[in-house]
Amino acid sequence: MNTLKVGDKVPTFSAKDQDGNTINLSDYLGKKLVVFFYPKANTPGCTVEACNLRDNYAELQAQGYELLGVSADSQKRQSNFRNKFDFPFPLLADEDHKVINIFGVWGLKKFMGREYDGIHRKTFVIDEKGTITKVIDKVKTKDHAAQLLD
Repeated sequence: MNTLKVGDKVPTFSAKDQDGNTINLSDYLGKKLVVFFYPKANTPGCTVEACNLRDNYAELQAQGYELLGVSADSQKRQSNFRNKFDFPFPLLADEDHKVINIFGVWGLKKFMGREYDGIHRKTFVIDEKGTITKVIDKVKTKDHAAQLLD
C-alpha cells in the first residue's frame, strides 16, 4: 500500500466522527489540517499522544491548525475516548478503513515479537489547498505538538 507523502494532494474523503457527524476533507479547505492516525482509542500511547495535542491545542490553533484524529475504532469507542479526556477536536471512527487506506497507514506491525496488521501511528500536515506539507513517521507521543510546532 502506498503511503501519502509530502507534495501529494490528499484524495477527498468523508467519514463519521464520534457523534455520527459526517466530516469531509473539503470542510478544511482554506485551513491547515493535522490528521493524526493512532492504533486504538483509550490505550496508553494513544491517550498520551492525544492529550499532548489537547494540552497544546490553543497554540496549534493560534498557528492556524485544525486537528482530526483517526482510528478504526467504533463511534462509541471514539465518543468514550473523546469525552473521557475532553478532546476539543473530532475523532473519526474509520471502521471501514476508508481514510486509513487513502493515507496508506495500515500495514504489518511488530509488537513484543508478534507480527500483525494494524494502524501505523503517523501524522500528516495538510495545507490550505489539500496538499501534504509534512509527514511525521516517528511520532513522539509525549511531545507530539512540539513536532508540529517546530
